[in-house]
Order: sequence, then structure tokens, then C-alpha cells
Amino acid sequence: MVKTCNKKGGVMKFVSWNVNGLRAIQKKGFAEIFKELNADVFAIQETKMDESLYDELPNFEGYEKVMNGAEKKGYSGTLVYYRIPAEKIVKDIKGDSSNEGRVITIDFGDFYFVNAYVPNSKEELARLDFRMEWEDALRNHLKKLDKKKPVIYTGDLNVAHEEIDLKNPDSNHHNAGFSDEERAKFSQLLDAGFSDTFRSLYPDTVKYSWWSYRFHAREKNIGWRIDYFVVSSRILKKVKDSFIYEDIMGSDHCPIGIEIDL
Repeated sequence: MVKTCNKKGGVMKFVSWNVNGLRAIQKKGFAEIFKELNADVFAIQETKMDESLYDELPNFEGYEKVMNGAEKKGYSGTLVYYRIPAEKIVKDIKGDSSNEGRVITIDFGDFYFVNAYVPNSKEELARLDFRMEWEDALRNHLKKLDKKKPVIYTGDLNVAHEEIDLKNPDSNHHNAGFSDEERAKFSQLLDAGFSDTFRSLYPDTVKYSWWSYRFHAREKNIGWRIDYFVVSSRILKKVKDSFIYEDIMGSDHCPIGIEIDL
């Protein structure tokens, strides 16, 4: 077992990244990026690794790790590295029986940390109904946690909430990730006592966290902000900064992060 540090309280750094395949990104400098970002908690989405591949996960000195792999091989999956003592870990959420490995919740004593890979609604919103039910279950999960202690929620949430959060809002109005239904679910979450850290700190800043692999979208910065750190609103004032590391390559997403004084 990797020995964790005893850090508790003070400024902590959290990072989240949809790596679009953990084995693939390990060939693109993932270990060096991980060490450079130096997070206390590093959340990963879309590992594309099932539980049978646990022993293939990279190890980092001083960090524990927990994965939640999808039943379907090469699909979805979440992972968290952490060097803060954890009290309890729960995989998945009540109301989700999809076995897609989309959620990890960690009780860090003074707060909960939730890493999620929210389902994509797919072309022509083919999976929208499932997504809406899933989002309701996730929101209920977060609200229950929030009644006990503050929550830090992160991941690829697969929605650009406002027009400022994507390059071409007009042409994407009815597409997955920018449908009225998906945006409304995110609004419901915020109305339930949570805050989008980046938009709260930078209301007018245009930055993206995902770019299509097609049409040289990243080179042209034709992107979407669909990766988030959301916190219980009562601790928003403790967030020192919220980052989008748009210059870090290796995936169609870039990492995001926050520093928070808890």
C-alpha cells in the first residue's frame, strides 16, 4: 500500500482530466504531466479500463488510487489518485444500474470529493432520456452529501452551460452537450446550492476544455468548456483559483484544476 501524507487543512490542489484512454495517454507524457501538476487529488475520466486491468494502472509515490471500471471493456471508467487520508470510498450512485463506472465518491473527513464522467447524450440526443435520469440521480447524491459536509464535484460533465462556454452556440443549440435539457439540468444543480468555480471567478473569460479532433479545431480554438469543478456554494469563497490548462496536450480534453483553502 502506498503511504499517503497527513495533509489536512490549508490550501490544497485538485486536478481533473478526461484522458480519453489512460493507456494511450501514458505514451504521451502522462507521468510527467501528473508530477508537474502536483495535485493533492487527481481525478481522471474515460480511462477505458475495466477492473481486470487494475494492476496496469500507473503508480505514483505518495499516492493511493481507486478506480471504477465499466463492465463494457474499453469504455468509460473513472479513477482518482489522492495523497490526503481518505475515510470512505463509494463507487457509483443510487439510481444508476448501468455499470459504466462513472462515479467515485471519497470522504476526506472535512469534505466529500466526487469524480464523475457524465453520459454523453449522443447524436440526435439518442441517449438523452437516460442522461436526464442519470443527472437527477447524481444531483440527489450530491445534495445528500452536501447536507452532511461540503462537496467538491468534478469531471467531464458533458455540457456547455452558457453560450460563452462554446465557440459556436448558434449552430449547436440542439446538439448533445448544448441542448436546452442538458443545460437546464446543470442550472438545477447550481440552484440546489452549488457553484461553478471557473465561471464564478471568471464571469467573462472565454476558455475551453475540449476540442473535436476534426477540422483542426484545437489549432483554431473551436472548443467547448465541458469539464468543471463545482463546489458547495458555502465554500466558494475558499476557492483561491480555478484553472484550465489549455496548453497541456495528449487528449481531446485538457486538464482543469482548483486551489482551495479548506
